Amino acid sequence: MPGRLEGKVAFITGAARGQGRSHAVRLAAEGADIIGVDICRDIESVPYALATPEDLEETRRLVEEHGRKIVVAHADVRERSQLREAIDTGLAALGRLDVVVANAGILPVHPGGRVAEDFVDAVDVDLLGVMNTVAVALPHLQEFASIVITGSTAAMMPATTSSSSMGPGGAGYGWAKRTLITYCEQMATHLAQRFIRVNTVHPTNCDTPLLHNKINYAAFRPDLENPTREDVLPAFTRFQAMPVPYVDPVDISNAVLFLASEEARYVTGQQLRVDAGCVLQIPGGSRG
Repeated sequence: MPGRLEGKVAFITGAARGQGRSHAVRLAAEGADIIGVDICRDIESVPYALATPEDLEETRRLVEEHGRKIVVAHADVRERSQLREAIDTGLAALGRLDVVVANAGILPVHPGGRVAEDFVDAVDVDLLGVMNTVAVALPHLQEFASIVITGSTAAMMPATTSSSSMGPGGAGYGWAKRTLITYCEQMATHLAQRFIRVNTVHPTNCDTPLLHNKINYAAFRPDLENPTREDVLPAFTRFQAMPVPYVDPVDISNAVLFLASEEARYVTGQQLRVDAGCVLQIPGGSRG
């Protein structure tokens, strides 16, 4: 039985691990071939290790296990020329482009503040990286293509990453994710006549390295000197209305798959929360 994305090609940023890898594997399982990119090196302002070349090769292996083709490249979403080269290489091998998943993101949080460059890096990756991804993909998209952007529930809640304790990088992350809401709506409006859809998925805390690092643990448990994963689970759980500490990457991938598929052919300009009720219980939270 054909998959929901049979014959389609998806371009995914941040594909080496976490949500990006999950998206690549989930879409491949439904028939898509993949163009997957990742920076595959650390960024100085980010206080946790980013993906490695070996991580991207593991994504390749997992996609190929589903019998799909994949073209991978090391590319920094801050550099439009690198993204353009990756797409050109992918198109030469795979012949078309139907789905764009602008997923790459960082959270350069340093409690107590650090330097303004942390704000710049967060915005350059989390906002401009999305815009660069869409810009290089647009010339290759035909009618009924789908663009899916990774946002965050931090865009919909006051004083999460924007509190002074999270430093300039946290403020940049929150501002970038909030701006993506209106960016999505603008692009959806301007592409509607071409039947190209643009939607944003907003995860709550997700079980990836962006969540699981000592800086985030300290932010959730400031009462402890060196909190462990076990120490923060109760605090993580209180963050959601449903009694879970976080969602899994595949939960986000299932939403991405829906938005990429023909089942969502008239769904555009939407802000889809996958948040276990997180925003519902936060005073002042936006419904998006």
